[in-house]
Amino acid sequence: MKRLYHYLRAYPLITILAPLFKMLEATFELFVPLVVAQMIDVGIAQKDAIFLWKMTALLILLGIIGFAFSLTAQYFAAKSAVSLGQSMRKDLFAHINTFSFQEIDRIGTSTLINRMTNDINLVQNGLNMFLRLFLRSPFVVFGAMVMAFGVNVKAAMIFVVVIPVLMIVVFAILLMTMPLYKKVQQILDKVLLKTRENLTGIRVVRAFAREDEEKEQFHQETDTLYQKQIFVGKISALLNPLTYMIVNLGVVAILYFGGLQVNAGELTQGEVIALINYMFQILTELVKLANLIILLSRAFASLGRVNAIFDVPSFLEKSDSNLEDLNCIKDVPAVVFEHVSFQYAKSGKEVLQDISFQVQQGETIGIIGATGAGKSTLANLLCRFYDRTKGKIYLYGKEIGTLSPFSIREHIGFVEQKATLFSGTLRKNMQLKKRNATDEEILEALDIAQAREFVEEKKEGLDLEILQKGSNLSGGQRQRLTIARALVGNPDILILDDSASALDFATDARLRHAIRTNTKNQTVFIISQRVSAIYDADHILVMDDGKLVGYGKHQDLIQNNSIYQEICASQSFGKEMA
Repeated sequence: MKRLYHYLRAYPLITILAPLFKMLEATFELFVPLVVAQMIDVGIAQKDAIFLWKMTALLILLGIIGFAFSLTAQYFAAKSAVSLGQSMRKDLFAHINTFSFQEIDRIGTSTLINRMTNDINLVQNGLNMFLRLFLRSPFVVFGAMVMAFGVNVKAAMIFVVVIPVLMIVVFAILLMTMPLYKKVQQILDKVLLKTRENLTGIRVVRAFAREDEEKEQFHQETDTLYQKQIFVGKISALLNPLTYMIVNLGVVAILYFGGLQVNAGELTQGEVIALINYMFQILTELVKLANLIILLSRAFASLGRVNAIFDVPSFLEKSDSNLEDLNCIKDVPAVVFEHVSFQYAKSGKEVLQDISFQVQQGETIGIIGATGAGKSTLANLLCRFYDRTKGKIYLYGKEIGTLSPFSIREHIGFVEQKATLFSGTLRKNMQLKKRNATDEEILEALDIAQAREFVEEKKEGLDLEILQKGSNLSGGQRQRLTIARALVGNPDILILDDSASALDFATDARLRHAIRTNTKNQTVFIISQRVSAIYDADHILVMDDGKLVGYGKHQDLIQNNSIYQEICASQSFGKEMA
């Protein structure tokens, strides 16, 4: 609630005006039965046509004024709710962008997307309905009872019996359905997760001919959702018939006892009609109130889930005023690892164990090891996508924990294993690293990445339209473009995390040669499974099961390091080079 109040405080006027205008609309609505009573008792009974026309005009006026107030109230309520949703969505997105990979891994991308979309939409809709009904419905219920007693105290005693019975039925059904709606929402979350996984992995599903099995699993999930929805729907369906039955019994009582009073001269026919109208006004508002409470219960559940994401602390807040900007000081090592260890959340085992090495500026470092040895994790720590568990990491003489993550990444060009491109032009993709990069800088980077030739073959140049995830390009083309993107702006440190796996050996060799000869004083980390990709590096790190088991040049390691010897032997290194 504190967070909700924080957002509503930014729009105090429209938030207050929405329920106030609804109250004004309800006030005019309460006078309608009295006007109708006068039309019956005076206009019709006395055959006074002029009076009837006057009352008709008054009814129309009440309707127009009520409509204007209602329209104004709904405008303010919608604006307040949409403004809240917009602000909350912006803040949540900004907060998610401060998460390290560890937090994103733990929570899951599908969960974060659901919180950003479905949950915030439910909070927004709940607020909209709350502002429109939370004062209006109780006001109409209370006001209708007061007006009924104003018409005739004796006849209004029927309301004293009917209204509590109505409230008991409404809130009994409400208490039964609220927990069921929560379960339905949980099952719906599972269906959405299944849908997202299936659509994002559609190529894998089809490659393994799993369409029928996936359809069957999806049908099972949706069948469960269907059964729960039908069950809760049956209970909710009791609301209208039960409440209308109670109200109709109340109407019968009003007609019967009211008729007796009319005969006795204690009540007029118009007043009987007014009492019946007030009864139906109360029914309508109680049903609205019940639906509002159901909607609010779902909205509060969604707000709780959104708050849970807001409450996740981030260790990488770039806005921390105590953090420094990275400055690349000369004559100090570019990178130093001192007894660094790292463990993923709930993994139970350290992925990196007591890693120590240092890299001088301008050196090319190769990192090799078996799958799961910790190569990519080491690169992620260097970019501070994760925070080390133990030890210290220094960049240009500064401990990485004292540096702004944003500043660190400005000096690092990182190319991950999976080549990720975004929909839009090639130029727009190339300007992700350096937003004001010129066409000449982009073309130079494409040359180094061995990508300019195939780009020019496409005839569109830098205006080439890239589809989502680069699906209109081959795997090798995507990898070369992501390498070029990292090279734009000539970063001080370049990290290639197995980013040339889709390239043939000749293209890979030309790429490494171009990087070496065209980048000035750039520190390069090449992570690869291929010995041919790292053998000519200034130094090679050999990783095995999270440990650094070798550090040196290729000639030294091939003679003295048994694990490196095994890797070379398994790849028939000599034949590959030939």
